[in-house]
Amino acid sequence: MDLRNFPEDLDAPQRVKKRRALIEKELNMDLSAVEVSSRQIGSADQQNCEQMFGAIPLPVGLAGPLKIQFSSGEISETYVPLATTEGALVASINRGCKALTQAGGVRVSSEYVGITRSIAFEAQHVKEIGQKIRQLESVWKKIGEATSQHLKILSYEIDSQDDVLFLTIAADTDEAMGMNMVTIAAQAVGEFLSEKLGIPMLTVAGNVDSDKKPSTRTKLHGRGFRVRAESVLPEEIIEGVLKSDSQALLRTARAKLEIGSKLAGALGKNLHIANGIAALYLATGQDAAHIVEGSLADTVVSKHPDGISISVELPALLVGVRGGGTNLPAQKQCLDLLLKTKTRLRPSTQLAETIGATALAGEISLLAAQSTHTLARAHRTHARTKV
Repeated sequence: MDLRNFPEDLDAPQRVKKRRALIEKELNMDLSAVEVSSRQIGSADQQNCEQMFGAIPLPVGLAGPLKIQFSSGEISETYVPLATTEGALVASINRGCKALTQAGGVRVSSEYVGITRSIAFEAQHVKEIGQKIRQLESVWKKIGEATSQHLKILSYEIDSQDDVLFLTIAADTDEAMGMNMVTIAAQAVGEFLSEKLGIPMLTVAGNVDSDKKPSTRTKLHGRGFRVRAESVLPEEIIEGVLKSDSQALLRTARAKLEIGSKLAGALGKNLHIANGIAALYLATGQDAAHIVEGSLADTVVSKHPDGISISVELPALLVGVRGGGTNLPAQKQCLDLLLKTKTRLRPSTQLAETIGATALAGEISLLAAQSTHTLARAHRTHARTKV
């Protein structure tokens, strides 16, 4: 099937429809359920999906309001769009939002670490080559930054093993998540150093950056945004909203987060942070594969004189408000909904901090469900499991 060479006068909806008709004819299948309207396509056919023949609808639910105190000191009651096919998830996060909001909200802080790329070179004398790369820092940084007016190299690290040297650059990519941007910059840097130092460039992505893969390095060094969200839940809210009590929450947290995670050798000691991140990433057009790094998060629950203190630390949230899927019509509207209340923060920072706060809402609600043994019942009620 030739799904690419169509007459130039066909617009995006016509190309998508023609591809679907060709596939249906060739494979003798009905694919009418993936039909998509011209309003929904946006730039997807040209920028997001090659050989596009339709779209998969994802249910989107609303949680909130969630009261958040951002790192700027500003307070907002935010509504959260969540794209998911998992029954009970939106209801659970919504309950967590209610509990946290009634408790006074979530305090959030963040640090922008930058988006990273690791260039791998073949080098016989890695120590000497490393010194030369440091001496040429101002030159290769200028070459990398010249590839985009929105990119600035923040820092770099040099690692070596055997005859392979890795140069990992971390860049500020403005309001974009910036993976493609930093890859283009890294390619230019790698080509320059390869020619200047006479060392073969092996790959622009050498895995030290652990892109879309879990690693201890990402957990320790961070990637994209490092976000922390915390709150104190008084006993009356734990009992009234979460239908549990502080002692039950503490016992369950100890068994699950501390002991269970240690036995498993878990990189992320949390309840289900990937769930909330996935739903928010899908709703707002983020690169869903970066949920992997997002899940490297730790949840800490401790006793407080009023009830419990709970916090989440997410070392690697890779998000943006420009580029990629954020430009698609439905995702753009969900992103606008999430960021409806403007703050002094960079929009991508506000997005990352909101995700951190939402993750905390999801954690406290699931912890309560597990401490009261109502998790299975919740899934049955919300039609995830039929018995």
